[in-house]
Amino acid sequence: MTPRQAPDQTPAPRSAARIPPRWFIRTAWVVHRALYRVTGGRVGLRHPSSAVYGMMRLHTVGRRSGSPRVAIVAYLEDGENLVTLAMNGWGDPPPAWWLNLQAQPAASVDLPDGSREVIAREAKGRERERLWAAWRTLEGGADLDAHAALRTRETPVVVLAPAR
Repeated sequence: MTPRQAPDQTPAPRSAARIPPRWFIRTAWVVHRALYRVTGGRVGLRHPSSAVYGMMRLHTVGRRSGSPRVAIVAYLEDGENLVTLAMNGWGDPPPAWWLNLQAQPAASVDLPDGSREVIAREAKGRERERLWAAWRTLEGGADLDAHAALRTRETPVVVLAPAR
């Protein structure tokens, strides 16, 4: 019982997931893109390791405007595929890049060692479960389910397969 709590009250359950305020997340995105731009791409992208996700630039086409769009997103490798989570800083609405890919799945990515053409699709069923579990093994992944529970919709797992 806390000092201000009446004896017949039980403490309200607290979510294990804690995310920074939206303004902080948006500022981090702006700074990350600026670092990439200012350094000519020397800072901002990285390969994934067995413990840490990688960072890539994803090029899509705006579903309404038809204009090129770019986002820096986290990814892991699954064979020749790249896998990312369609989250919006754990905000509820889907990220614009995912809506763009749903409208036009052909895209390209910039990786630390070059560019690649890809085709996007959403992982479903067992594949989604397997890839979600892989994300859980990465640094910070222990809170993945708790963070996902903050959203009203399931977080899509996006597979970027090489375009043939």
